[in-house]
Amino acid sequence: MQRVRAATVTVEGGVVASCGAGLVVLLGIAVGDEEADADRLAARIARLRVFENDEGRFDRSLRDTGRSALVVSQFTLLADTRKGNRPSFAGAANPEIAEPLYDLFCSALEREGVPVSRGVFGAKMEVSLVNDGPVTIILDV
Repeated sequence: MQRVRAATVTVEGGVVASCGAGLVVLLGIAVGDEEADADRLAARIARLRVFENDEGRFDRSLRDTGRSALVVSQFTLLADTRKGNRPSFAGAANPEIAEPLYDLFCSALEREGVPVSRGVFGAKMEVSLVNDGPVTIILDV
């Protein structure tokens, strides 16, 4: 995930999702991921203190600030590049498994009180963002 000042997702020339200050969550769903993983990850992201307080310390979360999240499915995060020059995506869950988990994750994040915008699962997307910090954090459940 990346802390952003603003972000948009464009598909086929049209903006399909956007957010102001908050987080862009690039979500990779692996073989073996389950509903409980989506719920646990959503709860962690909603509460993760990555926004600064008045003293400049990371002390505020999405929930604390009322900021939003833009969630983009990204199977390429599961790339295995240990052999050869072409990445293998064998560790990424099949779309039939991944898409429902993506939807479940977004819904769980909304249940945590976070406004959520969504990319288009499986689409070729252009993601534009203004990184704030930069702050980029990798979470794995």
